[in-house]
Amino acid sequence: MEIIRKEYFERLIGYKDKKIIKVVTGVRRCGKSTLLKMFQDYLLAHEAEQEQIISINFEDFEYESLWDAKALYEYLKGKILPNRMMYLILDEIQNVKDFQRVVDSFFIKENVDIYITGSNSYMLSGELATLLSGRYVRIEMLPFSFSEFVRAHQLEHNLERAYQSYIETSSFPYAIHLEAAQNQIQDYLHSIYDTIILKDVVSRKKITDTMMLESVVRFLADNIGNPLSTKKISDTMTSNGRGINVRTVESYISSFMESYIVYQAKRYDIKGKQYLKTMEKYYFVDMGLRSVMLGNRGNTDVGHVLENVIYLELIRRGYEVYIGKMESMEVDFVAKDMQGIKYIQVAASVREKSTLERELRPLQKIADNYPKCIMTLDIDPAADYEGIRRINALDYLMSSVDI
Repeated sequence: MEIIRKEYFERLIGYKDKKIIKVVTGVRRCGKSTLLKMFQDYLLAHEAEQEQIISINFEDFEYESLWDAKALYEYLKGKILPNRMMYLILDEIQNVKDFQRVVDSFFIKENVDIYITGSNSYMLSGELATLLSGRYVRIEMLPFSFSEFVRAHQLEHNLERAYQSYIETSSFPYAIHLEAAQNQIQDYLHSIYDTIILKDVVSRKKITDTMMLESVVRFLADNIGNPLSTKKISDTMTSNGRGINVRTVESYISSFMESYIVYQAKRYDIKGKQYLKTMEKYYFVDMGLRSVMLGNRGNTDVGHVLENVIYLELIRRGYEVYIGKMESMEVDFVAKDMQGIKYIQVAASVREKSTLERELRPLQKIADNYPKCIMTLDIDPAADYEGIRRINALDYLMSSVDI
């Protein structure tokens, strides 16, 4: 089954023929190539002809000769037709050294509309950001959302079962074809993990101690939703007999984030209205991938897993997401967009009175009138506590309720 990634697809269409480079980024195998294939089909269905589309996937060995910037430039120059709009689609372009100079050269041509993808945000730093500053827009993809997963597996009739499958199997799109064999999904996730760690991180950063690198990423996976500092990570691992300094930890985490396997949420002082520099939280791009790394204990921390899922959904919906500090208490998420702020607590259940009171307390301390809510997995009627809503997380993930 082919699932249209609506939010990403509509953004691509919206930018069609606009004089700006479209950069689609995201973790490997999240669906970038499929998205661009759908976009090509759209172009062909809306009056574009095949010769107007130049599409290259640089992971295909057929195009290895074009990994050289000059060779790529000459190849593309020979394909560009005069006086016709040309659509240039360059997939996994980070394989081409100095690709940004090629892209910039064709960007200045009036009849070229450029789309590029990459599996590493490193390509958007340094010289690319300088050379193409103000000339590109980034569309950051994630694997399937919960609602996309439900549609793909046709599980609309049982959202609780669907959620359990979502966190136990995988949100990576191709995993849908492996649904009948859990061991196949695990093998597939292992291959994604190996590619990201060994190809995207080890080879690019020239890391020699791969065991230490994997120890750090597993530590992060085991501590999703927990406040962490690089010093705390360094001290914990050193006390466990794996000596590592803070600077190395910082470098490793930066690499994981650049490869989109790990996301960082910084802290925000709600009362003081300032960003804090320590004790960030980390979340993983896919719960199935996390389970493969951690083994049987991967999804036992139900509350933190739900928190991870909600964090990614907020990112999908275009929010900037922070961890809120309210005096000595914590608000799980402060979600900001152009319309304002939303304060969100996440808990597996608040049926226990003491748990409900604990989750309400920091929200009740916030003096402004922005929306506040608690998301839970409880199958109970929605409730309101003096303006603080309690909503079902699965209903929110299916977009049937808003904050």
